[in-house]
Amino acid sequence: MDKEMENLREKFFKKMASIKNREELQRIRNEYLGRKGIVAQMLKKITSLSPEEKPRIGELLNKIKRDFQKTIAEKDNDFLAENSGKEEQVDISIPGRNFMLGTTHPIELILKYTEEIFMGMGFCIVDGPEIELDYYNFEALNIPKDHPVRDDQDSFYITPDILLRTQTSPMQVRTMESQPPPVRIISAGKCYRRDSIDNTHTPMFHQIEGLAVDKDISLADLKGVITEFCKQIFGKDRITRFRPGYFPFVEPGVEVDVSCQLCQGLGCQSCGYSGWLEIMGAGMVHPNVLEMAGYNVEKYTGFAFGMGAERIAMLKYGINDIRLFFENDLRFLNQFK
Repeated sequence: MDKEMENLREKFFKKMASIKNREELQRIRNEYLGRKGIVAQMLKKITSLSPEEKPRIGELLNKIKRDFQKTIAEKDNDFLAENSGKEEQVDISIPGRNFMLGTTHPIELILKYTEEIFMGMGFCIVDGPEIELDYYNFEALNIPKDHPVRDDQDSFYITPDILLRTQTSPMQVRTMESQPPPVRIISAGKCYRRDSIDNTHTPMFHQIEGLAVDKDISLADLKGVITEFCKQIFGKDRITRFRPGYFPFVEPGVEVDVSCQLCQGLGCQSCGYSGWLEIMGAGMVHPNVLEMAGYNVEKYTGFAFGMGAERIAMLKYGINDIRLFFENDLRFLNQFK
């Protein structure tokens, strides 16, 4: 094997003497020092040698490997030094590259617009966990244990006491527990429910919740805030309507409609010939919710509301299928540049 190592050295240094550029140097590096190179193959042959020969041959091969590495590194530095003084050549015949500009997703646009509108009315933005305690998601919002919404069919439970939040309302309770009145917050984010996918439902969606608590807050304040929001998000010519509605965490509760833009409230296929489109649920915060958060119900009142960002986007942009938001079709998304 001594003769084989001697031949290896001679061939290596003979090739090194004739190389002209870094590409040839790289080929020699791969040929001799690569994972499947000549030196690696010779090192594998050591296992067939006698116990007396193994240490000596192994030491010689490792020395050869170090010598090759040093010689290649020095030659590489020589090539770099030769090229460092040359001006970089730019091939102006190469065509330029076109870069695609992305656009904000329509759901993000609605979340941004909504937050800006309510911040302009004195609300602040809060955020909370998507994996929520059953207490904050239901109990603290005056939703009893036997309410249908708490069935496993409607919610994604991780344990009996932990679930993926079905609404962003838990941030109302968490905020009230962490600070005294006055409170004016907006909480927006992802929510999860066991809904079958169709043109108006998905298991994951975005919800926007609002809460205001202070002295002497009334239903008139709620109507004023929601009416202003609707005019800013949909247009000043849109009319809002408030109907009685039931939600466990508000009393009284209302459902809010906005006049149909297509028929101007006269009635068409888009609005079911009613002239109105439902956009959110709202109402005065239930005294039980205030009490569980530690607020004095004799002193403070408040209102709350919740809406789906997808629903608002569909109404604002005239989208008839919620699945378009999640299919990543550039033909659809590019319309929102």
